[in-house]
Amino acid sequence: MDKVRATIRDVPDFPKKGIIFKDITPVLADGELLRSVIDAFVDHWKLEPIDKVLGIESRGFIIGAPLAYALGLGLVVVRKLGKLPPQTLQESYSLEYGTSALEIRADAIARGERVLVMDDLLATGGTAEAAGKLVRRQQGVLVGYSFLVELASLNGARRLGPDKVHALIRYT
Repeated sequence: MDKVRATIRDVPDFPKKGIIFKDITPVLADGELLRSVIDAFVDHWKLEPIDKVLGIESRGFIIGAPLAYALGLGLVVVRKLGKLPPQTLQESYSLEYGTSALEIRADAIARGERVLVMDDLLATGGTAEAAGKLVRRQQGVLVGYSFLVELASLNGARRLGPDKVHALIRYT
């Protein structure tokens, strides 16, 4: 993961002054690095009983889809408001630079299905927490959360439950 870490680019003052955005697109653009990232997620989760991977818009789709494929699982998508056909469930949350809301298809998760929430980056945990609430509202079982990057200083893992959080790269 050292090469992946070295390839992630810092973008200062994006999307707002004072934020240092961790840009993973150079990792996604490198086939060898992308394969190593997906393989690392597969190695971590392959023995865990999971029924579906939930990808959070939009980079969570990019990582979640090949992970679901490699594990032979279905993919559930959680999107920003107004991007999914009805019937949906919605969940509001706070970001480190504002507020937003997510939605999921009302029939995306069956009662008792074991779901892994996947996204590219864990900051304060608001987005992932909202996705986890949507899993629970559909009576799914939240297996855990997985991220390419964790910004540990923002304490998102504490918000989600540290025993439920897996990250390949951790910035302190």
